[in-house]
Amino acid sequence: MSRVLARSALLSLLLLVAGCTSASDDKPGTGREAAEGARWQPEPGTDWQWQLSGRLDTSVDVPVYDIDGFDQPADTVAELHDDGRKVICYLSTGAWEDWRPDADEFPKSVIGKGNGWEGEYWLDIRQLDVLEPLMAERIDMCAEKGFDAVEPDNMDGYRNKTGFPLKAADQLRYNRLIARLAHERGLAVGLKNDLDQIPELVDDFDFAVNEQCAQYEECEELTPFIEAGKAVFHVEYEMETADFCPGSRRLELSSLLKKWELGVWREAC
Repeated sequence: MSRVLARSALLSLLLLVAGCTSASDDKPGTGREAAEGARWQPEPGTDWQWQLSGRLDTSVDVPVYDIDGFDQPADTVAELHDDGRKVICYLSTGAWEDWRPDADEFPKSVIGKGNGWEGEYWLDIRQLDVLEPLMAERIDMCAEKGFDAVEPDNMDGYRNKTGFPLKAADQLRYNRLIARLAHERGLAVGLKNDLDQIPELVDDFDFAVNEQCAQYEECEELTPFIEAGKAVFHVEYEMETADFCPGSRRLELSSLLKKWELGVWREAC
């Protein structure tokens, strides 16, 4: 009789353990799905503020801030988090900037022609052995400061006169590298401009950042991100809001009018 009871007790214990394991696997926020789901992914229409110059104004009532990763300290990111904001770390990953603290770490062999902004020069994105560790260090900085995401700028060098014979395949390889480096550190990452490669890259990125798609009548090309449930953070500089906001609302873009210096001032759709 005692042997039967013992077997019964063992069976009950096994069923209890199995039930707990099953419940844990199905529960949101556990296991592999939880790790993947923990990365932030902003939805279409999410309002935002983009400020890269001047004294940072943290009082704009929006859920997302995009700020300079080098210039802003961890305390600022924490302050924005305390106010319920997500914070994007702006980095230039496709161009060398001569004023950055790590500028001397870039060998001359990877620095090409100017990109039109003072002190900025295109990078030879084919030289992954050189650039990967440098970009990893930069994205490490974003993660260590507590940012939620990365906005990697100058991600379409292959369409510009960089001083290097860059091809579309080179850009795809490099952009995917940047996305992987961000994801490995638990950060979301946005595709900056590079409209022609959106169909091939939409699955690799968590949102898009675009400049002047309305002015150049290109905003429809961003719809793969919207259809995937991913925000498109969009800015115009040389138009009136009345001229682009109706189209932005139709396409569910998160659109702003900004001045070129990307200071505090903004007009949202």
